[in-house]
Amino acid sequence: METTKIHVTNMNLHYGDFHALKNINIDIPENQICAMIGPSGCGKSTFLKSINRMNDLVEGCKIDGQMQLRGENGFEDIYGDMDVNHLRKRVGMVFQQPNPFPMSIYDNIAYGPRTHGIKNRHKLDAIVEKALKQAAIWEEVKDRLNKSALGLSGGQQQRLCIARALAVEPEVILMDEPTSALDPISTSRIEDLAIELKKEYTIVMVTHNMQQATRISDKTAFFLLGELIEYGDTEQLFSMPKQKKTEDYITGRFG
Repeated sequence: METTKIHVTNMNLHYGDFHALKNINIDIPENQICAMIGPSGCGKSTFLKSINRMNDLVEGCKIDGQMQLRGENGFEDIYGDMDVNHLRKRVGMVFQQPNPFPMSIYDNIAYGPRTHGIKNRHKLDAIVEKALKQAAIWEEVKDRLNKSALGLSGGQQQRLCIARALAVEPEVILMDEPTSALDPISTSRIEDLAIELKKEYTIVMVTHNMQQATRISDKTAFFLLGELIEYGDTEQLFSMPKQKKTEDYITGRFG
């Protein structure tokens, strides 16, 4: 039985007069990878960013409908009285371009735990090691933890950013095209990593790469012009789409 982790009902999002997301209804299951596909500007990144309220920073952004996150005591409203810092601890984010902080590898990973009040060096050491191991980069960096994170390759930087997201022990990891700036080998490593991480986390990933969606996701959501056109098991959506628009997109007739 699937357990829903993120429950969205009748969600609309406006940027000023622009209606960016239209009546979105979706249940994202726990411990699965959910891929968001669709042409540029169709609303998939906007939807992703609304899960941890990154859109709050955009002027004129207005959201109605309901978006809920399942916690220990049932569902909680993301746009209710949930503290944003608490939400972002529970819902981590990895961006398209690797964005390590201009500080040491160690401090990049310890940054989040420190902001949440962990000061004990032994505790921080353990968190840093665990996160780097989870992100499959520990062996590559364990002897240079005090060196700048900016000295790492692009693929290593992206795994470091995943480790940084994991360090605060989130429940959900949002990935906004996490491999679009990477070479094929680094891409494959991040994909393997995502499959490994779903044992412990719920992963929502925006991807332009439909092969990537078919390779690693359990569920796929197809967005077009701010609407959720189709959502279902990845295998079914790609092999027997129910909507003509989905079929046209995945067979390359547009987009």
